[in-house]
Amino acid sequence: MALIAAAAGVGGGTYHGRVSEPRKRVLLAKPRGYCAGVDRAVQTVEEALKLYGAPVYVRKQIVHNKHVVSTLEAAGAIFVEENEEVPEGSTVVFSAHGVAPEVHEQAKARNLKAIDATCPLVTKVHHEAKRFAKDDYDILLIGHEGHEEVIGTSGEAPQHIQLVDGPDAVDQVVVRDPAKVVWLSQTTLSVDETMETVARLKTRLPLLQSPPSDDICYATQNRQHVVKEIAPECDVVIVVGSTNSSNSVRLVEVALDAGARAGHLVDYASEIQEEWLAGATTVGVSSGASVPDDLVMEVLAFLAERGFGEVTEFTTAEERLTFSLPQELRRDMKARAAAN
Repeated sequence: MALIAAAAGVGGGTYHGRVSEPRKRVLLAKPRGYCAGVDRAVQTVEEALKLYGAPVYVRKQIVHNKHVVSTLEAAGAIFVEENEEVPEGSTVVFSAHGVAPEVHEQAKARNLKAIDATCPLVTKVHHEAKRFAKDDYDILLIGHEGHEEVIGTSGEAPQHIQLVDGPDAVDQVVVRDPAKVVWLSQTTLSVDETMETVARLKTRLPLLQSPPSDDICYATQNRQHVVKEIAPECDVVIVVGSTNSSNSVRLVEVALDAGARAGHLVDYASEIQEEWLAGATTVGVSSGASVPDDLVMEVLAFLAERGFGEVTEFTTAEERLTFSLPQELRRDMKARAAAN
């Protein structure tokens, strides 16, 4: 743990109130914010705009964060729901959540220059789905219905995959051969809920196989772990993130399950309600994996103005993983550099 002396206007050191007033403090979770996959996806759109010029079309939100999307829109990105909205011959970037094979085919049919910004950890799950489908397994995909990542993974092997949306959906599972069934998962789920779902599946299907490596991404697990550590000491935990961000929503749930008295999700510091802080002495702060850290600094500044000037950063892991930009984009960047 480290005491942060100043952050985005946060006053340094300990809050010195009257003796009768309780000490107010912030426990700042680390890791928080951008993961490697999100950083890569956002950079992909930024570099595409520099290389090809505006507009660059993006299918779905590049990452699930309102601020990131609006910032990229201001720079010239145009977000669409489907390839049909992209003018023929234009550049389109596929989001970090991954797409089904048919989306790539649609792009080819419209002569689109497609740049795939799918997170490599999501791509890993796609490869697992294809491999198990090729071996004729039934695949139980643990995830949330309608989430873009689930739609993309399911599209890799629609005849073999069935969705299991949490522990309560286990009883509806039907498989052809209980000896040839495997589970995979959406990468941004609650670790605890996923393991509960797996445990219930195994009571029905004792021969259920697990993926060759953990599908829930390292960043999701790390952010949940540190929130679990700080939550028992917190009167309230504020998570910065958007409501359509699965991993951000999970962080609030994890905080409450781990003992926080209250938990709230906000996109911006201005959304924090004064009554949330009434009577609070310890506030936990974290952010989802698609959140730039300047939004967290604004929250710290907001809290400091209300007496929460002592900020202790609580660190449970160091993240150093990085991903290279999509090969289509790197190839064109290299060609442009050579031409100049």
